[in-house]
Amino acid sequence: MEIIQGGVCAAKGFKANGIHCGIRKNRTKRDLSLIVSDTVANAAAVYTTNLVKGAPLLVTKKHLENGKAQAIICNSGNANTCNANGVEIAERMCFLLQNEIGIGANDIVVASTGVIGQPLDITPIEEGIPQLVSGLSDDKSVEAAEGIMTTDTKLKEVAVSFEIGGKICKIGGIAKGSGMIHPNMATMLVFITTDCAISSEMLGKALSTDIKTTFNMVSVDGDTSTNDMVVVLANGEAKNAEITAENEDYEIFMKALNTVCVNLCRKIAADGEGATKLLECKVVGGESLDVAKTVAKSVVCSSLTKAAMFGSDANWGRVLCAIGYSGAKVDVEKIDVSFRSNKGEILVCKNGAGVDFSEEKAKEILLESEIEILVNLNSGDYSSTAWGCDLTYDYVKINGDYRT
Repeated sequence: MEIIQGGVCAAKGFKANGIHCGIRKNRTKRDLSLIVSDTVANAAAVYTTNLVKGAPLLVTKKHLENGKAQAIICNSGNANTCNANGVEIAERMCFLLQNEIGIGANDIVVASTGVIGQPLDITPIEEGIPQLVSGLSDDKSVEAAEGIMTTDTKLKEVAVSFEIGGKICKIGGIAKGSGMIHPNMATMLVFITTDCAISSEMLGKALSTDIKTTFNMVSVDGDTSTNDMVVVLANGEAKNAEITAENEDYEIFMKALNTVCVNLCRKIAADGEGATKLLECKVVGGESLDVAKTVAKSVVCSSLTKAAMFGSDANWGRVLCAIGYSGAKVDVEKIDVSFRSNKGEILVCKNGAGVDFSEEKAKEILLESEIEILVNLNSGDYSSTAWGCDLTYDYVKINGDYRT
């Protein structure tokens, strides 16, 4: 398995593009993206658990009932959520694309991201679709990734090459996500493409399984978005024998999918609104997987822990506190906590109590841009990892006037 270039265009038979059509006032910001497969692909998706759902999710869910799709269109700058005509606008986007490119509207995934509760004018989208389609190319994954960004400061894409049955397969993805990220299902917006041949049923099983230990384990601010969605398209152009059961080929595909998803998780967490540091909480020694996952997620969600990491303060009591209120069944008197970065590792808590450590060394470790919070529950064999970021002054600044 190898990390490669190309994002959503790495897999055979996929093209993409991203343009500025006029939804966003800043003309230097792309705001409309398109990903297209040469052929109808098997498809699977997972959606936000928020009861308030963006209209595009409702339309996409209906379109994917047959497990098929050929294109993904997404706008940024407006979430098309809580609008009286939201479903109508989302469906209109699909019909406009159908008329321009000839793909059936029911084979189109539609997504939106941006401000909630603001009417979405279809005019710039209608006027932009011809340019969007005419510019489709197999080397424009970056443009598509830029077109779905909102408060993101860094582009998020990745691709992987792997082998199944003697055939080279590729899988790649792009993502957006910086704030309002606490998925409990999927995440932000993530679009994944692969030329691996895999049935819709197995694709759905793979995605639903993987998100439990990847996107569900990311949190920036504890807010679950209304528009979160992860979509995977598999067009089979690699010509491997189609994966229709949980066999060795399925396990290889799962590993490739997980590699892409973990990479995107780390990029999303590191680019949290106002963030200066990526936090990765690694929990081992859990009595069960649920315990390990609950503890890891609680630590990266703790506002006090996140603030301490921003200040490079080795305040391990905040980590223990987050574990204590997580609801997980743990023996506090067995818990060890360490901090680790490129500058080294330092033990700060042993058996639930503080130990002597160098504050200077701890500060040096925590000044790095990627911090690992290591927790050993010493109660079993289960482990889990969660991703988050520090909590900074800029997070409040960004969200204090996000709408205006």
